[in-house]
This record gives sequence, structure tokens and C-alpha cells, in this order.
Amino acid sequence: MKKFLVIALFVITACNLPLLATPTPTPTLGLPTPTPIATIQVQPTSEPGTEANPLILALAPSPTRSQTAIDAANALAQELEDATGYQIVTVAPAYEADLVEDFSIGNAHIGLLTPYGYYLASENGDVNALLAKLRDEQAVYGVQFLARYDSNFKRYYDVVRDENTAEADEALAQFTNRKPCWSDPFSPSGYVIPLGVLKQAGVRIGEAAFLEGQGTVVRGIYSKGICDFGATYTDARDLPILLQDYPDVMDRVMVIWRTPAIIPYEQIVVASRLNPEIKRSLLRAFIDIMGTEEGRALIQTVYGIDEFQPADESQYQEFGRLLEASGLDIYSLLNQP
Repeated sequence: MKKFLVIALFVITACNLPLLATPTPTPTLGLPTPTPIATIQVQPTSEPGTEANPLILALAPSPTRSQTAIDAANALAQELEDATGYQIVTVAPAYEADLVEDFSIGNAHIGLLTPYGYYLASENGDVNALLAKLRDEQAVYGVQFLARYDSNFKRYYDVVRDENTAEADEALAQFTNRKPCWSDPFSPSGYVIPLGVLKQAGVRIGEAAFLEGQGTVVRGIYSKGICDFGATYTDARDLPILLQDYPDVMDRVMVIWRTPAIIPYEQIVVASRLNPEIKRSLLRAFIDIMGTEEGRALIQTVYGIDEFQPADESQYQEFGRLLEASGLDIYSLLNQP
């Protein structure tokens, strides 16, 4: 059965995601806006990346987006086309749940996924991580469990040696039936992964308080009386606003135990069904584009990434285990209505 893709702003007839078009070609971030493609007759049996079966580049999921983002996506698609020789069209998913589904059914080939979205899509065998977002030159970050220095909790983290002195089950057992402060129900480091660590260690905790922000979690612990312990990314205590308000926060809020750096940032992914040569070509193209000032501006506008490195999919294994251990509905953690 033949499928048809029609270029029209936020409208698509053959897949779940809207193809993007540029109403009036104008220069974008120093690069010309590509000429919109007319009606395309998609033939799934054709070679991917051809005019009859183009690769589909998805913007970062968002229910709303600016014209600047649309223009940048089209310009990035043109840059990738020029670098690889493959035909590429752009689409605008509203929510990450939509994008995960479209990778599954073949309606997306290139896009950005959060750690939750990547885990679901990769577990289904639908995507491979191509490029890992870096922050402070790191692709992954860790979690720390915090408590007040004058609490009755024992510290199992050696500050001088920067290492734990016991395994999680021993160090965290003291939190049994105690009240945690969490950041928010969707935060990997402020709730989901710490919850997974506790459950994997067999620790039953008390009723939690969600404080909407990791800095607020540190404040809650510092202030005393809100909760017994909390969790944040490593190291949320040194946020400038916290140090300004509480100059002694590093002494009064202590680290009880830390995980290794196990939580990944977002990843640019490709559909696993693409052949290895297409994946290699796209990887080289992204790296080359990021190497130019104009290209870096495009990738930042489309995906919010200032720096990346080739992804190592094995880095995400422990994250996946703890995500499952949390017992949460992973699909509900996705960016969706």
C-alpha cells in the first residue's frame, strides 16, 4: 500500500508527525532556507534516503515552536542532505510519546530523545544512540542522597577520597520509613533514579514531599522539619543562589551516599532499521556541521545542544536497570499531553 507525504506547515497525511515547510525562503542563521519539496510519493520498498523514500528528521518534541526553530530544522536538513547525499524531510512532533511511536512504525529516522524516550525506543529495538549531549564535557551525571549534618544519619561518603564507604543497601537502610524530599515526579536525578536505587536496595521509605526544584530540595533539608533526607544531582549544593543565601550549605547539608555518573543527557538517535552506511554518514555529517559556527547554531536551535560526542550505548545500561527498579510507568514520564 502506497503512502503519501505532503509538505505543509504542521500537516502530514502519511504519518503521525507534521512535515515542515518554509512559507517564504529566507536566510536562516547564515544559511539559505531549503526550497520546500513538493508532493512526495513515498515508496517504503525504495532505498531509504531517496526522493521516493526520504529520511525523516524530527525536531525536538514540543506542542508549540517558533518560526526560527522551523527554519533552523529545514536548514539543518539541507546541510545533512548536502553532506550525505540522502534526501531528508523535516517533521514537528508535539510530544515525545508521539516521536517514540513514530520511530517504532517507521515515520521518523533521526531525532532527539530524553533518557526515558531513548530507553523505551531502544528496548523496543527501534533506535540507536548516535550522539550524546554533553554538559560540562560530560555525557552522564550522578545522584547524591543528602541530609542535615546534625541529623542522626551516618555518612557513607568519603569527601576527601570522593568515594562511598559502603554499598547502597547498607548506606541507605537508615532511610527506612523516613520522609524524602523529591524534586518533581519527572526528574531523573531528583526522583526517578533515587527511587530506583532505594527500591533496588530494598529500602521502604515514608510519604514524600515534592518541592519543585533541586535547589529547593537542598533548601528543604537545610531548613529542617520539611523532610528527613533528599536526593539531587551531583552537586546541587553549589548552585550560586544557594551559596548566596546559605554560605554554609556545603557544611550543613551533607552527602550520605552517591551513585556513579549513570544518568545520560538527551541523545540524537537514528532508526535502527537504517543500514550501517547511512548511520555512519549521518554521524560524520553531524560532527562536521557542529564544527562550523553556523552549523553549531542550527543544532543548538533545533535540539538545544551546544556540544556532543559519539554515543556509547553501554553507558545507559545501569540507568535502564534503575529506571525499571523504580516501578514507575516509564511511558508516563515522557513529554506528552
